[in-house]
Amino acid sequence: MLPVRHSLEFTLDQETESEHESSSPSPSPSPLPYDMLQQQQQQQQGEQSQASAPRQAPPPTREEQLLAMIAILQQQVNTMLLQQQGSRVEVARPQVFNGRMEEVSAFINAACIYIRMKMMEEVATTQVAWVLSYVQGEIAEAWKDNLMDELSKRESEVETVEQLFSKIRNDFGETSEEERKIEQLRMIEQGGRTCDEYVQEFKKVARGSGYEGRPLIEEFKRGLNRMIRRKLAEAEEPPTTIGEWQERAVRLDRNQRQSRAEERILGRNAVCPGGNVQPQGSLGGDRMEEEKGK
Repeated sequence: MLPVRHSLEFTLDQETESEHESSSPSPSPSPLPYDMLQQQQQQQQGEQSQASAPRQAPPPTREEQLLAMIAILQQQVNTMLLQQQGSRVEVARPQVFNGRMEEVSAFINAACIYIRMKMMEEVATTQVAWVLSYVQGEIAEAWKDNLMDELSKRESEVETVEQLFSKIRNDFGETSEEERKIEQLRMIEQGGRTCDEYVQEFKKVARGSGYEGRPLIEEFKRGLNRMIRRKLAEAEEPPTTIGEWQERAVRLDRNQRQSRAEERILGRNAVCPGGNVQPQGSLGGDRMEEEKGK
């Protein structure tokens, strides 16, 4: 059994050591090998992601921005010029239509040409309103008012400009266009006009008359001046078709007019056997003969 003093000292020493151990900081535990490997893997993945990320392009310079703006403006200007090019073409507007039967075709043709050249991009309602603005005066004014009232109430079948033209033909055109053409064909004559003018009018009237072949040729011959008709009929090979009659008649008429003009010029300078200049009035007999030949 130990003495009491010795046991007390031993106890004090133990308490001192325990206090010293509790007051000193405990060392941190060293990382495990698995944790170190995981940290290395995360670090490598981060470096790879930074390397694979796309690099952002540098912002454009002020000069590049100005060039891009100039290119856009130039493209807009070119587009405007192309749009305005069609509007520069001069196109005749139709005459005011007052409902006369003989003016129906001319009005519709003129309106069609203008719409095709100037108003193809407009909507149908705008085209219809534009055509109606030229329908004025006399019975046509009342007809337009009735149609406008029907359009406002949506009671009319007119929705396009083509339907409007068809309605104008039906309401103002002659019931028998062929009969009117035949009547005009029997009345036209060359008279004092050139053969060119006569042929153009004859073609216009003959279209839609129902005449063709020999009856059409006879009507054309009837309207020709007598001198031209006789020379063509007495030719070695007279024309046999309407096209040949018209072509040769025009050529003969031109030659005759040119010959007359040359005779007038030469006649002014003609010298008589006595050395006297032939007066201009000496060609009066020739003119009388020409008039008789018509």
